[in-house]
Amino acid sequence: MKRHINTQRRLLLSGSAAGLLLSALPALATTKAAAGATPRRVVVAGGAITEVVYALDAGTVLIGADTTSTYPAAALALPKMGYQRALSAEGVLSLHPDLLLASADAGPPATLQQIAAAGVRVIRLGERHDVNTVREKIIGVASALDLAPRGKVLLQRFDSEWQTALTAVQKQRPAKPPRVLFILSNSGTQAMVAGRDTAADAMIRYAGAVNATSDGKGFKGYKPLTAESAVASAPDILLIASESLAAIGGVDRLLASPGISLTPAAKARRVVSDIDSLLLLGFGPRLPQALSQLSTQLYS
Repeated sequence: MKRHINTQRRLLLSGSAAGLLLSALPALATTKAAAGATPRRVVVAGGAITEVVYALDAGTVLIGADTTSTYPAAALALPKMGYQRALSAEGVLSLHPDLLLASADAGPPATLQQIAAAGVRVIRLGERHDVNTVREKIIGVASALDLAPRGKVLLQRFDSEWQTALTAVQKQRPAKPPRVLFILSNSGTQAMVAGRDTAADAMIRYAGAVNATSDGKGFKGYKPLTAESAVASAPDILLIASESLAAIGGVDRLLASPGISLTPAAKARRVVSDIDSLLLLGFGPRLPQALSQLSTQLYS
C-alpha cells in the first residue's frame, strides 16, 4: 500500500507550474488522495487522458469530460464541463465527482484549487510532446483508477505498436525530407503556424520530415500566419487538421490564401488534411496510428 501511495504522489503533477499548484492545494484534497479509495465517479479534462481511460476498458467510471474529449464515440455522449483550459468549479462539481484527471493544460489554477477544496481528488498528468509522455499518461491513469495490471498490458501493446510505426516511417521517408508547414485555424480566429515545442512540430519530426517554420531553430509555440512567413517558410507540404481545413473553407480557399498561394506546396496542391486534431496532436494511446496515418499521407 505504501508503494502504491508513493506512486500516486509522484504522478500527481509534473512541471514547475504544476508543482506550485500542488503546494497550493488544500489539505482536504491531499488527505483524500492519500486515502487511496478506488474512484467511482471520474471526470476528465483532456482528450488524450479520456482515450486512456477507455483504452483501459474503464469507461464506466466516467461521468463527465471536457470538450476536447471526442474519442471514442462513447466520450461524445458524456456530459461536458467546458474547455479544459477554461473549466468552472461549478460545472465540474455539479457532476459530483470523486476524482478529476486533468492534463497539465487544464485550468485555470484557481478553479482546480476550488475543486480540490470541495474534496475532489485532483490528479494532473504531464503534457509534453513526446512518446514518453504517452507512457506516463497510461501508467498514471491506470494507477489513479487502481488498474495497474491493465495499465501494464496497455503499455506493452502501445510500445509494440510504436516500434512498428517507427519501422514503417523509416521505410517510407524519402532521402530528402519534405518541408512541412502546419496550419492551425479555428472559426473566427486568425490562422496560426506551429514552431518548436509544439505537438505539430513533434509529429512532423517523428514522421521524418522538417518543420518548415523553424528547421529546428525558429520560434517556439504558435504564431499568426502571414503572407511573408508563408513565403519564407517555402513548404513542400501543407499539414492541417480536418477541422481546421473546414474552418478555413476547404482546400481551394487555403491554397488561395495570401502568401500560401506562392509556396511550392500550393503550386503542387500538396495538402495533408485527412486527420483530426485529437488524433494528430493529442499524444494519446493512438499515437502509433497517428504517426502511421501521417507518414502515409506525407509520402504517398
